[in-house]
Amino acid sequence: MKMEVEIHPNNKTVVEYQEEYIRNARGVQLFTCRWLPFSTPKAVVFLCHGYGMECSGFMRECGTRLASAGYAVFGIDYEGHGRSRGARCYIKKFENIVNDCDDFFKSVCAQEEYTDKARFLYGESMGGAVTLLLHKKDPSFWNGAVLVAPMCKISEKVKPHPVLVNILTRVEEIIPKWKIVPTKDVIDSAFKDSIKREEIRNNKLIYQDKPRLKTALEMLRTSMSLEDSLSKVMIPFFVLHGEADTVTDPEVSKALYERASSRDKTIKLYPGMWHALTSGEPDENIDIVFGDIIAWLDERMSDANAIAVTPIHPSFKNSIEKLADIESPSGRQHQRQQQRSYLCGLKGRRMFHHSAM
Repeated sequence: MKMEVEIHPNNKTVVEYQEEYIRNARGVQLFTCRWLPFSTPKAVVFLCHGYGMECSGFMRECGTRLASAGYAVFGIDYEGHGRSRGARCYIKKFENIVNDCDDFFKSVCAQEEYTDKARFLYGESMGGAVTLLLHKKDPSFWNGAVLVAPMCKISEKVKPHPVLVNILTRVEEIIPKWKIVPTKDVIDSAFKDSIKREEIRNNKLIYQDKPRLKTALEMLRTSMSLEDSLSKVMIPFFVLHGEADTVTDPEVSKALYERASSRDKTIKLYPGMWHALTSGEPDENIDIVFGDIIAWLDERMSDANAIAVTPIHPSFKNSIEKLADIESPSGRQHQRQQQRSYLCGLKGRRMFHHSAM
C-alpha cells in the first residue's frame, strides 16, 4: 500500500492519502484509494465515479475536501476504468460494477475502526446509478447518499428510438466491444470552465473515445430499470443538479425527488450551472457545491446517536483479495510518477484534478 500526505489548497488541512490494488471475485485487479483525516473520522464516505472517469486523479479534490471536513473517504476505479485492469470502459454487466463496489465498500465497513461508523454513498452521474443500485441491493445498510447530477432516468429528450435499440440489441453479443455508438463530446457539454476542460482532456486515465456497444446498452437498461423503481428509493439523500445541465436532464433529479419514498430527501438545483458541478464550474461555484454537500453530511452527523448502523452480518464473506506491489498497467507508469510529484505540496493555481461525470 502506498501512503502519502495531501494538503488541501484552500484551508491547508492535511489528510493522509493511500492507494492499493485488490482483486475482485472474477480475478480482475482493481485500483482503490482512500483519504483519511488525522482525527477520528465522523463517518465513512464511499465514492462512485461516473462513466469513463476514475478516482485517483479525477476525484482527488472530492476525496480531499471530504476528508478535510472529517470524513474517511474511499474510492474504487471500476473494472476497465482508470487504473483498474480490463478492456477500457467496457461494461459487460452493470451488475459487475455494483457487486465490486459492494464487496469493497463492505470490506472497509468490516474493519474494526469503521464497524460503528455511519456509511454514506457519494455518486456522480453514472455513479449515481451505482449508488442507487447499492442501496437497492441492501436497503438498510447505508445511512445516506449524495447524488450529483445522477443517471437514474432517461430523459425524453435523448431517449433512443425503440427500433434502434432493437437493432443494436440483436448484434450486441456479436460485436460487444465495438465503438460504434454515436455521441456528442461530453467534455465540451459538461465542463463550463475552459481551463478545467483542458485539464480533463489531458488526463490520460479518462476514457474519451466513443462508447462501446454493450456498454451503451447496459447503461440504457440500467437507467430504464431505475426509472421504473424510483418509488422504492428509501435512503436519505441529497440530490444536486445544474439547471443548465445538458448531459443529464435536471428533470431526472426532480423525478427522483418527487417519486422516492425516502422520508429524508433534499434537492438543490443550481441556476446556470452545468453537469460537472464539482469540477467544471468556476472555483467559487465549486466551493458553493462542496459547502452544501458537507453541510448536508454534517447535519446528519450532528446527532450521531440517532443514526442506526447495521452490523456486518456474521456470514459476510470478504471476496476481496488485497494485492501488494502491483506494477502499473503498461503505459501508465509515467502517469503515476507524475501524479505522485503533486501529492505533498501545492503547485499552480490548483493542486488537484477535479471530479465530475
